[in-house]
Amino acid sequence: MNPVSDSLYVWLCIIALAACTLITRAGFLLLGDNVPLPEGVRRALRYAPAAALSAVIVPDLLPWVQGQGPVLDWRAVAALVAVIVMVVTRNTIAMIASGMIVLWLLRWLAG
Repeated sequence: MNPVSDSLYVWLCIIALAACTLITRAGFLLLGDNVPLPEGVRRALRYAPAAALSAVIVPDLLPWVQGQGPVLDWRAVAALVAVIVMVVTRNTIAMIASGMIVLWLLRWLAG
């Protein structure tokens, strides 16, 4: 391909991706309540933030070692303590502080 068609292809891809992003993100704002979502979709969307957060956090807490599978380390223990503190106290600052203190303490003890 020549440079002109390569450049045109790149610009067409950028425009198409921008249009797709604009339509999917602004669609809910523009249509609002005029097109209501079915109840099943609404119920499923309630779990989207928790699923996304789990997808980001769990791989970091349980790193995968080739041939062994997930490995439990200090981060997972500290996260478990933080979750327990959150469930008991319902205090976000206490959750963060307890998780970090446990993580630092375990790392210090491990040397």
